[in-house]
Amino acid sequence: MVTGASSGIGEATARRLAAEGFDVVAAARRHDRLERLAAEVPAIRPVILDVTSDDSVAEFAAAVDRCDVLVNNAGGAFGAEPVADAATDDWRQMFEVNVLGSLRVTRALLPRLIESGDGVLLMLTSTAAFVNYEGGGGYSAAKHAQSAMTQTLRLELCGEPVRVVEIAPGMVRTDEFALTRFRGDAARAEQVYAGVPDPLTADDIADAIAWCVTRPAHVNIDRLVIRPRAQAAQHKVHRISGT
Repeated sequence: MVTGASSGIGEATARRLAAEGFDVVAAARRHDRLERLAAEVPAIRPVILDVTSDDSVAEFAAAVDRCDVLVNNAGGAFGAEPVADAATDDWRQMFEVNVLGSLRVTRALLPRLIESGDGVLLMLTSTAAFVNYEGGGGYSAAKHAQSAMTQTLRLELCGEPVRVVEIAPGMVRTDEFALTRFRGDAARAEQVYAGVPDPLTADDIADAIAWCVTRPAHVNIDRLVIRPRAQAAQHKVHRISGT
């Protein structure tokens, strides 16, 4: 089960897990994109899911007979204003998708993960869960909360047949993340990656996810932090001038 699977890291993860031999349920709101994905990869089953809706999550969970791996990928950043100028709705949306969305799906599918006898619950957070930066207050706060939930789940599920994994990517270049954050301003979105040699790709993160979920049942990857070589920290990025 992969949430937010209609684009970016979610789509790449659905493809990679299918290649690893999983039957993949790709869930997202944009059914047209999911249908195209499923047409290309027969092992993928598309399902409409809005992680911000209790009813949508409940309806989906009721139709799931088995879940061995849950990848909570649905998320996003909205706005990049300083805290003093932040829009409450942007912060609310970031918590609804990143934090409460992961909570709803996890709560609904956890019984299936336990029943599988070797479940893997994977949270896709961010390096923003550990390091704050100007203009990232809301997103960082949401990812801090999601990371805290992951750590708490690992404590609460100790003794159950479920591994709890956190993957925290740094700078990943996808088609939509920065564009969504800057409300469709392509020029501002492009500046995020300007001059950065080889930022991470969605496939890089999908590769890491596949590695984590295919470890032997007794091996838990608590947290995997992944950055491109050009990014030493949230605020320290190597850029090549003139590009």
